Amino acid sequence: MAHPDVVVVGAGVIGAACAEALTARGIGVLVLDRGAPAAGTTAAGEGNVLVSDKEPGPELVLAQASRRRWPTLLAELRDELGPTVAEVEWEPKGGLVVATTSASAQPLTDFATAQRDAGVDARRITANEAIELEPRLTKEIAAAVHYPEDAQLQPVLATTTLLAAVRKRGGEVRGHTEALGVDRSTNGTIKALRTKHNSIPCGAVVNACGPWSGAFSRAAGAAIDIQPRRGVVLVTVPLPPNTVRHKVYDADYVGAVASGDADLQTSTVVESTQAGTVLVGSSRQRVGFDDSLRVEVLRELARKAVRLFPFLADVQIMRSYGGFRPYAPDHLPVIGEDHRLPGLWHATGHEGAGIGLAAATGQLLAELFTGQAPHVDPVPFRVDRQP
Repeated sequence: MAHPDVVVVGAGVIGAACAEALTARGIGVLVLDRGAPAAGTTAAGEGNVLVSDKEPGPELVLAQASRRRWPTLLAELRDELGPTVAEVEWEPKGGLVVATTSASAQPLTDFATAQRDAGVDARRITANEAIELEPRLTKEIAAAVHYPEDAQLQPVLATTTLLAAVRKRGGEVRGHTEALGVDRSTNGTIKALRTKHNSIPCGAVVNACGPWSGAFSRAAGAAIDIQPRRGVVLVTVPLPPNTVRHKVYDADYVGAVASGDADLQTSTVVESTQAGTVLVGSSRQRVGFDDSLRVEVLRELARKAVRLFPFLADVQIMRSYGGFRPYAPDHLPVIGEDHRLPGLWHATGHEGAGIGLAAATGQLLAELFTGQAPHVDPVPFRVDRQP
């Protein structure tokens, strides 16, 4: 596509969702990525589509909208692309949050109460009911909350499905093309995206570069504060079906998600995949783009997972992987046009929630771009919001 209406920089799930929503409205889109599509942050994700880990506020509203949108969007894509191309391993399995100490029990129940007031289906259950949901769970349960709305999908499959729709509608996806900045017209608006190969004329650019969004925004001349935050996941050998039935995590996970500390934080998250493997997370650490795997992080993840599911002590870890998440200091994504540079749009800063928030993020950006009424309030996500 020589002269696209919009160039989306970043072919992860957020960029793909924005491109899909734009092309659904008849806009010509070129998607670029510095590497292979879906090979960065998206490939290092667990595929969580969660409402359970978000306190009442703008991010929860976006998460609720995205949870509603994902099944509808996937059904639309199956109709358009066929069931084989649009298979993303969608599992509305629900989540289970467990407090394993008396100290964490009351904060969990208070958190769930606040979420219920915000419209989340958060069900306080007994320890016995938690064991019925997860028979192999620890018996040390001080409190438990069941979240039926939590779901999971395979992030790479979801992204490639979104990009397949973009291509079918006449858009283009181009990997291994690094964006270096933008060219401006005489009135200060964007007229082209500069790459290492050439300049691509366009009317707008979407910064969906994930943890590299800060660097691209600086190169474009409209800096935003997005930093990489590293996370690591362990993967077990395949286990029998229904060994772990839900997304299960310890109550301290919510605090780790909301924290801005640079130091290492770990919290127990355990869930299965359709392939039979069990994913064990999670860690958060701001170490720049240092991608070395650290034994102490892996050891801590394993230790905490065994406390939640004792049977894991006898299960072999097959591999581990890590990735960088786009961290915004106020823990809210940036979605919308940059007032300092007309034609530059941002869709970034989702940190570890990008998979879950992608459907609503793409929809919101496309609504704002085309002048449609937004389905959620866009003000909290503006680039010029006040801290």
